[in-house]
Amino acid sequence: MTSVDHSTYNNDWYKREIGAGKIKQMSWYIVNALFFTNPLNISSGIKRFWLKLFGAKIGKGVVLKPAINIKYPWKLVIDDYSWIGEGVWIDNLADVRIGKSVCISQGAMLLTGNHDYTKVTFDLMVKPIILKDGVWIGAKSLVCPGVTCETHAVLAAMSVASRNLEQYSIYQGNPATLVKQRVVSE
Repeated sequence: MTSVDHSTYNNDWYKREIGAGKIKQMSWYIVNALFFTNPLNISSGIKRFWLKLFGAKIGKGVVLKPAINIKYPWKLVIDDYSWIGEGVWIDNLADVRIGKSVCISQGAMLLTGNHDYTKVTFDLMVKPIILKDGVWIGAKSLVCPGVTCETHAVLAAMSVASRNLEQYSIYQGNPATLVKQRVVSE
């Protein structure tokens, strides 16, 4: 077994890219615990207020269910009439952009960070996530760093999107693969 010199680990990302000072971060952690991860808070209006106060861009009619966890609201955009379900975790070390009329179902996770397992220092790597208009992320699904879900794409329940999802397509599995086209009627 080889010894690793952990002093070479570069943790500068947190200083450069987090986008907020320590006071803002600590304040958000408190607000997140009281109003977002708390399963008893059912008011979307209060949550929208806090997200906007901390720099998120939130459209009209956005529904934010109880027990959601948002890492950094200043790196979050949610457009009109989108729905964030119970227990959703938006781990947005990088920007997360959610389009209009998007549904992120219960227990889903948007994960913008990962580690480089090829380096002994296990460096952090972050990439944004984009969910375009009409996307549906199924219950307990995972969207990985750098993924774009094109308009009206569907990620079925408990699936893992590690690559981009094409428009009007339904994906399922781990890793998610195309299973059929999505037909949307008015």
